[in-house]
Amino acid sequence: MSSHHHLGPNAPTGEIEHINYLSEHIGALFLNDEYSDVVLTVDGQRFHGHKVILAARSEYFRALLFGGMRESQQSEIELKGTSLGAFKGLLKYIYTGHMSLANQKEDVILDILGLAHQYGFVDLEASISDYLREILQIRNVCIIFDAARLYQLQFLTRVCCSFMDRYALDIIHHETFLQLSASALKELILRDSFYAPEVEIFRAVCEWVQANPDEDANDILSVVRLPLMSLSELLSVVRPAGLVSPDTILDAIQARTQARDSELNYRGCLMPDENVAHPKHGTQVLQGEMRSALLDGDSLNYDMERGYTRHAINESGDHGILIKLGTQAIINHIKMLLWDRDLRSYSYYIEVSMDQKDWVRVIEHTRFFCRSWQYLYFEPRVVRYIRIVGTNNTVNKVFHVVSFEAMFTHNNIELQNGLIVPKENVATIDKSASVIEGVSRSRNALLNGDTKNYDWDSGYTCHQLGSGAILVQLGQPYMIGSIRLLLWDCDDRSYSYFVEVSVNMWDWELVADKTRENCRSWQTLKFEPRPVVFIRIVGTHNTANEVFHCVHFECPAQSEETSVITIAPAHDGSGDATNSKAVPLSNSPGISHTADLTEEERTAEDEATAVNDPQFLLSFQEEDKSEDATIPPP
Repeated sequence: MSSHHHLGPNAPTGEIEHINYLSEHIGALFLNDEYSDVVLTVDGQRFHGHKVILAARSEYFRALLFGGMRESQQSEIELKGTSLGAFKGLLKYIYTGHMSLANQKEDVILDILGLAHQYGFVDLEASISDYLREILQIRNVCIIFDAARLYQLQFLTRVCCSFMDRYALDIIHHETFLQLSASALKELILRDSFYAPEVEIFRAVCEWVQANPDEDANDILSVVRLPLMSLSELLSVVRPAGLVSPDTILDAIQARTQARDSELNYRGCLMPDENVAHPKHGTQVLQGEMRSALLDGDSLNYDMERGYTRHAINESGDHGILIKLGTQAIINHIKMLLWDRDLRSYSYYIEVSMDQKDWVRVIEHTRFFCRSWQYLYFEPRVVRYIRIVGTNNTVNKVFHVVSFEAMFTHNNIELQNGLIVPKENVATIDKSASVIEGVSRSRNALLNGDTKNYDWDSGYTCHQLGSGAILVQLGQPYMIGSIRLLLWDCDDRSYSYFVEVSVNMWDWELVADKTRENCRSWQTLKFEPRPVVFIRIVGTHNTANEVFHCVHFECPAQSEETSVITIAPAHDGSGDATNSKAVPLSNSPGISHTADLTEEERTAEDEATAVNDPQFLLSFQEEDKSEDATIPPP
């Protein structure tokens, strides 16, 4: 008979795995008085145990049995305040590592959870929490929520809160609502996302107060949002209950009638990362031309005649595109697609409201040029109506929106003066950035992220010195404080240049002046953060020819590991650089191409000729003009 069978299933050569035998043998000692050296008593029932096993499995028992406490000298120990059924299940888990929850009652499972917390079984706590999350129902969520808070199980607590948010009205009408602890109840109704009519929340709290007469009613009632109730509800429901003072009711009436609606602390539905501006949630477009296109979810099939919703841009007070959500919802993120079949830009603002009277502006892009996809963030607000108002179109007097989404997200986005302070590179095609001026074999080669595959023929964007520039437009305004670019570096040439930024193509700010420096390869430029939409890179000198070449552009700068410090004086204006030397802080990716260039035996004059050959490269500006001629604007 082969001895391989005794090595253990799937055991590597030379390794013996008999863990299953060990588990079986230790498990056989469960409730076995053989070799027992301690008796644990729970509710009068005696359990034979083994100190070394209990101590090895639990720090609690290690301290109890071997920590010098009085119990360490006793052969029989009473565990007071412990549920008999729960302890029996836990003791079996200690000896076998196995526990079956499916056939256990929920109150027993919660008792086991309490013991697991008390005895320090962290993995068991997590496993029970996962099981409770799967069996959450309206009838048990309140007691599970209380237990999760008691044992500081943050993940399970959040899951319970989300569940109760979703079924708030059913929760407050269920009998288990009355069993909530005072602290759990207060935490629950303090949540903006616990969305139910306030008068129903008040009635439920009144029932809870009657069921829990020893608790402080005023403390709980203080977090009910009386100003959200109508005048008739305050007078016919709140006043007769006799739990709220007349002065408090008068204060609520005053807040309801005199304060701005936007200042009221509304509750709203919370559906993280789900688009609430969708017809399946009852959302509809109330105002705007061609309304059906905006919420259909199609962001691909649109042209100059179809696939968008629009409104006229005029000075007579056009009210824009108006969206009504199916229910009042908490949102902090809007994603929308502006019509982008050409290089036009738009300006706009977005307002939100609960009553269509008091509007709060959450996005202010009236002085910025924006195009294509817009990724917008703002402080979370409860919203029922959303109004998008276009204020400018660089081509005509119509504002076009192809797609619109609104949601709540937990994304960690930093905002400054209402603008995103990006951490990742936003000069990408995915973020709607584009190169709108410059010359290259392929549009947007500057933004494709490829910093290795470039040579004499391709992989860069350029412009003639003394004429034009390389111009990048971001999809929307960002708060930018740095940029990074890679100058063509397949030989030892160096460049001089300057960089300007703008939000509207009219007003430009100089953020980097390298006109008196000899620069090569990677450039990392930092400046005081400011709103940026357009970045204009203007070459002023090339030691090899009359063309400025840039391989890659990003903002904000993502790394400084490949920065280059220029330590020599710049050219003096005569066209000749003197004693220039670039010191790389690390190897430039472009240097590896030098050997290939030698084989090609190109000259600077050949390159300059090729750059100026209209058959060799395409000008973005000329190409865009031809596109405008063939694709009329909507």
